[in-house]
Amino acid sequence: MTGGHADLHAVRTAASHLRRGMTGTATFSLFPRRLPPDRGFVVSAGLDDVLLFLEGFRFERAELAYLRQAAELRDADVAALADLRFTGDVWAPPEGCVVFAPEPLLEVTAPLPEAQLVGTALLGLVTFGCTVATEAARYRLAAGGADLFDFAGHRAPGLATATAVARACAVAGFAGTSHVGAARVLGLPAVATMTAAYLGAFGDERAAFRAYAQDFPARPVFLVDKGDVVDGVHAAVDVATELDLPDDHIGVRLSSGDPLEAARKARETLDEAGFVRSRILVSGGLDEYELERLTGADAPIDGYGVGRNLAVPEARAVTAYRLVEYDGRPVADDDTLPGAKQAYRCASGEDDVLARRGDPPPGKCRAVLTQAMRGGRRVRGRHGLDHARDRLERDLRWLPRDARRLRAPSPVPVRLSPGLAALTRR
Repeated sequence: MTGGHADLHAVRTAASHLRRGMTGTATFSLFPRRLPPDRGFVVSAGLDDVLLFLEGFRFERAELAYLRQAAELRDADVAALADLRFTGDVWAPPEGCVVFAPEPLLEVTAPLPEAQLVGTALLGLVTFGCTVATEAARYRLAAGGADLFDFAGHRAPGLATATAVARACAVAGFAGTSHVGAARVLGLPAVATMTAAYLGAFGDERAAFRAYAQDFPARPVFLVDKGDVVDGVHAAVDVATELDLPDDHIGVRLSSGDPLEAARKARETLDEAGFVRSRILVSGGLDEYELERLTGADAPIDGYGVGRNLAVPEARAVTAYRLVEYDGRPVADDDTLPGAKQAYRCASGEDDVLARRGDPPPGKCRAVLTQAMRGGRRVRGRHGLDHARDRLERDLRWLPRDARRLRAPSPVPVRLSPGLAALTRR
């Protein structure tokens, strides 16, 4: 993680500030300007990556050599950037917390050049993490009691992105990931089914099923991908019977056709053969609306493998990273609220309150943002994914029904405290 993860205009701006001695304390707020259509909330995610980035922030020698020309830097600029480290504070909601526009997803307070330079990376890390975690939470809401599995690794735009997607899915309560690296690094259950290529290489469904079950006899999941679903499930049942596999040790994965019709046929066939405890997994271009349809139709589906719409989500919150205070002076523009802030959460069904940081909480409401970094060092413990998952489960239960809707939701309103409202008017 280096200072090269910055836009050129941020480097030039920081260099200009350094030349003029503008190193006073600045606060930048990273917040959703508005939620995407059909989104009733945003899930906070990506904070762990942010803190890791800030702890290691620096400019490498090769980066400075490039910037000397690209940014038209002077020797004094290069020397100043070479010594620069992040020494500021970070306030943020814990991962797994639901947030509404325009509540901060992150606030940075640091010397102005430092806070300016880290903005590009922070905006990218937080926006992507929140987008995937929010999408995954919607899948969780739509899936009812069925298990969800992250199959996004082969769709993710870039190798490192697959791990970020798997982490965000874990925050949302997914039961595992097919991506080996993410499972190892994050300590997640690794899950697998046979692939279409495996079937194609054998050229015969039963031969493929038999070989797979012989090589991986612990809970094999057979891919029924082509032709008649009933014939494919019969082939899986015949192989399982031949190899004396218990009925609760096998599963079938359906990835083509109408999943509702296919799942009903598969369940009927399995039950008639005595494999009543076998599992049915469905995959193949599923989105949350399809999961909602299947759940509403009481489809006999035990789990879903989802990936494409998680790896490259279409709906992103419109986020911004804006200066809100410099050297003790509040700063605002048309879409920015001034000053360092705190969000307060009240009882379910009540508005959230956005206030100036340091203002007393309204009534029995609790603070949403907590300090995650002080003086460039992490002060919030490295809580595992279990904490974030539990927090999101609590917040989803707290959310009013109208905010949880997948279509035309009504986000929880956010009202300004009297102090912040007066500051904004001034």
